[in-house]
Amino acid sequence: MSNVTNIAPTEGRTEPAELLEKVVVTGDLSKLTPKERLSYYRAVCESVGLNPLTRPFDYIVLNGRLTLYARKDATDQLRRIHGISITITSRELLRDAGLYVVTARARTKDGREDESIGAVSIVGLKGEALANAIMKAETKAKRRVTLSIAGLGMLDETEIETIPDARVIEAEDTDPTPVVVSRELVPELEETPSDTENANEQIINGTFIVVKKEEGSSTKGTPYVKVFVRSEDGEVVIGYAKENFIEWAKELQIEENINIELKHIFGSAYEIIAVHETATV
Repeated sequence: MSNVTNIAPTEGRTEPAELLEKVVVTGDLSKLTPKERLSYYRAVCESVGLNPLTRPFDYIVLNGRLTLYARKDATDQLRRIHGISITITSRELLRDAGLYVVTARARTKDGREDESIGAVSIVGLKGEALANAIMKAETKAKRRVTLSIAGLGMLDETEIETIPDARVIEAEDTDPTPVVVSRELVPELEETPSDTENANEQIINGTFIVVKKEEGSSTKGTPYVKVFVRSEDGEVVIGYAKENFIEWAKELQIEENINIELKHIFGSAYEIIAVHETATV
């Protein structure tokens, strides 16, 4: 397929083993160059089968060091990819300590098991605030045991809220971001696709995998959904969904297979002009 830009250039990439050595020695990702941080981010994702385009990790400055922590997307993907099932084995209200503690057990398809707890303070809480704390304890337990059994020794986003002086930095605010694309690949349209007068009329169609989506609007205020899709040959383009396709695009799930027809706009930007039923096997 023409006019497609690869997501990750390999030229000049540091070998994963060298990156790992640097991280182990310094314990600080800020000591890596931007290209090395990108390579390390992707290497961590690839080691456990995560899609870096979904931004499963963000950065946190902890004790003066830049490191990764896992977002909800990471644990959700890990459970699906590795067939991890979660069972809540106990729920305890420790009144004297002012804690609510949940224990979760994870089991993989090959029979391995692991357990972790999720604990939250309930001091002074009642009503909806108490209910939210109870649910948070269960969520924390599930995510912590998922990371543990998957071999990722990092913090989960439910844990960082209680760490003093921890400073969260979204991956998009660091250099580099986990999705490295050029200005051509992610155009900021002054007009929506159908308003662009001299668009190339190249039409392509096929089955793609959804890797990311973003809602936006043109300078004229016309709404659209920007859908990043990966073709069968592993390359990524952007499909702009507007008008009748907006609600359809909003309902798309990451890693979902879709069969669409695209009209080329410029660079790697396309307009979604038709949606076809995806064949099931």
